[in-house]
Amino acid sequence: MTTLKKGDKAPNFSALDQDGNSHKLSDYSGKKLVVFFYPKANTPGCTAEACDLSNNYSRFTANNYAILGVSADAAKAQLKFKEKFDFPFPLLADEDKTVIEAFGVWGPKKFMGREYDGIHRTTFIIDENGIIADIITQVKTKEHAAQILG
Repeated sequence: MTTLKKGDKAPNFSALDQDGNSHKLSDYSGKKLVVFFYPKANTPGCTAEACDLSNNYSRFTANNYAILGVSADAAKAQLKFKEKFDFPFPLLADEDKTVIEAFGVWGPKKFMGREYDGIHRTTFIIDENGIIADIITQVKTKEHAAQILG
């Protein structure tokens, strides 16, 4: 779906999280950044994915990673999701889809024979210099940390 590939410069982005704090790519310079796009807060697959990343958070921080979750949910929905599961990372409320479209993860999807536009569950791993080190399109929601950290 995305036209970005390994070795590309990550799109500059700026968006607000569940608490109204701004996050932009340059904030994470010098760190590795995991940006995981998920379709909808508090749904089974998205919960499994975010919980797996949360449960392995200490492994990420030990390896100089920061994590950002992104969906088109409103800040209020993101806040409820974060509080319900006590996620240690911010969730961006990208309601206008600026970040989602910059990374190219919005598009036609099929579910139970119905076609609609939505977020394609995709994770980008961005290196310390803002370069895309990896893109995971076949996300295993219950084993996502292992897909990223190996």
